Amino acid sequence: MNKTYCPSLTEYKRRLSREVKIGDLPMGGLNPIRVQSMTTVDTMDTLGSVEQTLRMVEAGCEYVRITAPSVKEAQNLLEIKKELRRRGCSVPLIADIHFTPNAAELAARIVEKVRVNPGNYADKKKFDVIEYTDASYAAEVDRIRERFRPLVQICRQYGTAMRIGTNHGSLSDRILSRYGDTPLGMVESALEFLRLCEEENYYDVVLSMKASNTQVMVQAYRLLVQKLDEEGLQPYPLHLGVTEAGEAEDGRIKSAVGIGTLLEDGLGDTVRVSLTEAPEAEAPVAKALIDRYTNRAAQAKPIRPLGADLALPLAPAGESFNESGPTTQSRRTTSAAPADTSAAVPIDPFQYHRRITREVLNLGGQNVPRVMVDISRLASVEYADLRAVGHLYSAFLDKFQMNDLGADYLYSGQRPVPFMLPNGLKEVVDYAAWLDAGRRADHFPVLTQAEYAGAGAKHAELNFVFHNLASLTAPALDQLRQDATAVIILYTDNAHAMPEIRRAFFELLNNGITNPVIINRQYPALTPEQTQLYAATDVGGLLLDGLGDGVVLSTELLPEREKAEWLQNIDQLNQLSFGILQAARTRMSKTEYISCPSCGRTLFDLQETTAMIRKRTDHLKGVKIGIMGCIVNGPGEMADADYGYVGVGKGKIALYRGQEVIKKSVPEAQAVDQLIDLMREDGRWVEKELVEEPVVG
Repeated sequence: MNKTYCPSLTEYKRRLSREVKIGDLPMGGLNPIRVQSMTTVDTMDTLGSVEQTLRMVEAGCEYVRITAPSVKEAQNLLEIKKELRRRGCSVPLIADIHFTPNAAELAARIVEKVRVNPGNYADKKKFDVIEYTDASYAAEVDRIRERFRPLVQICRQYGTAMRIGTNHGSLSDRILSRYGDTPLGMVESALEFLRLCEEENYYDVVLSMKASNTQVMVQAYRLLVQKLDEEGLQPYPLHLGVTEAGEAEDGRIKSAVGIGTLLEDGLGDTVRVSLTEAPEAEAPVAKALIDRYTNRAAQAKPIRPLGADLALPLAPAGESFNESGPTTQSRRTTSAAPADTSAAVPIDPFQYHRRITREVLNLGGQNVPRVMVDISRLASVEYADLRAVGHLYSAFLDKFQMNDLGADYLYSGQRPVPFMLPNGLKEVVDYAAWLDAGRRADHFPVLTQAEYAGAGAKHAELNFVFHNLASLTAPALDQLRQDATAVIILYTDNAHAMPEIRRAFFELLNNGITNPVIINRQYPALTPEQTQLYAATDVGGLLLDGLGDGVVLSTELLPEREKAEWLQNIDQLNQLSFGILQAARTRMSKTEYISCPSCGRTLFDLQETTAMIRKRTDHLKGVKIGIMGCIVNGPGEMADADYGYVGVGKGKIALYRGQEVIKKSVPEAQAVDQLIDLMREDGRWVEKELVEEPVVG
């Protein structure tokens, strides 16, 4: 199987794509990764669209997309463009087209780029199950190609670029009948249109494979690159995006998991972050994701290529979990190591499979990934402080209550917690502290590589040991292989972090090591926003490949801070850890909202409606609710949702169970109540508990 989908799995190299001219701002080739977003104002509101576009450009947008659902909106793009140019704004405009070839053909004569969705451009999505013969399938493809051909010819004549943008949720009935609801179906949907473009000698094409499910999205982009190469097609630029990512922290984490994973491997030429917020808020997030790679190649340390021999020394003693994570100056340098080879990659990059591990206590095996939280910097710990790790103490009841974001492990370092921890929370201490305390059975030690190599005493059930790629020598691997109590805490100090940790996982897989692994990332001198995006990329990218049985995040030891600030930091990292696991679809701990970012088609206030639905339903652990502003972004884009709330007219809502419409025209004022009634019918609804505010008496 050819597993090649990027220039290198161990060295940061950006994929060299074909340059596509979009107005005066080319994409792909050696150009920077571009930032874009989409207006939310009604396209017929010329001045409103212009003003919002100017705000978006000021926020960092290099391309601006505007919906054109019908011919009248497509025509009004000319007025918007004229006014923008009159005001001195030359930003390239992109027309967003669904269902309406006539609108696309008109818009292509006006704007610099058109976006078409092959799932609903001259194809159909009626959720019908149709059995196609080879002949009937080919005939349908020919019909669609003939309907698409005029647009290609117009774009070539006018020098207009095109994005062929497949969305996971809007695959046509025809594609679903042959390929199913799969990344391969997404890729083939785009390739049908792309092949016609090449037949017409038209190459100003950008491709996208967007989904709200990050696993599907990443697999589809990887498969697309592999298929382009396999078929000898041009290396077209890639537009990256997680569609319907949502709002606030969840939307940012989910976007970073999907987009960041691809950027790590050098894929992507433009980024759009889809948040249920004003479009001006999207560009800074996209730019923050992109900027991380500006100097990545220069900052990265060499990573042992796949296939290199194991001949590394053990890392020296003295690693610290408390500062910038366990560090070592011992690192292999290679001058004649073999290059990455597909045969040496022990995972399938196009399909999710979790790494098989032995179960150690509640880690590995079939257990969900666990969250460990570092509280070792706290000088003292009281009952109420555990609220920051999701365990709430009630003095009135004299007991703890764990919420859905309750950490599984607490790392207290050299200062064990001075009271009994609640059920469900286990304590991890430094090896020296474990020995000094008399080797307590209710404490689990964490050892450096040197301590572990020479340890005479270990816990009978569970021992954590720090490792990085450099320390995974043949003797170290043998010791791990024979120890049924060992769980690895895997870390790196390399700027090219995710690929190095992934490379370490490959070492474990290729050597048959089945010990569970906790992914440890530390972030010095970053803003909370950067920590959020970087951690979601580094950890999420590994989880998407089935790598990792837990996560522990830390920030660098900062100057003296008040205890309340430390607790706030701990709380943020705990929530971030659970958010990453959820975004990667590996541990569902809260309600998931698949909400579109709004556009000129939206029939209600998305931000207000999402907040209202969240207030009523945010206690429904693991339930996925799609909130879509129009029928275009309705049953298709919320493909993974359990329930859907979709605008179908002014003040009218359609309610869905999965992709089946249950109620077609519900008054907006009654829609949330009826959505809850639908959940009750299915046995998915539970009343929100009133949790007493935890206090210490």
